[in-house]
Amino acid sequence: MTTQPQPEPTLRDLANKLDQITLDVDKLTADVDKRFDALSCEMERSNDKFDAYQKGTQWVVQLAFTLIASATITVILTSVFK
Repeated sequence: MTTQPQPEPTLRDLANKLDQITLDVDKLTADVDKRFDALSCEMERSNDKFDAYQKGTQWVVQLAFTLIASATITVILTSVFK
């Protein structure tokens, strides 16, 4: 049982492999770009949601302080003018 040695790759074989690798890299690059764009859009939506929650929280805190201040002023004024 004799084995024949593998033939040496030719320049054409190497060029074909290089072309295939180039195509694979281009495909991966396009896939990464597409996923990056999707993540960027998702992050932008998350930032918008966070901004809305932050503004809503600030509004609630301001409303609470206003109600506390007005209640305090009302109690003070009613006790002074009785």
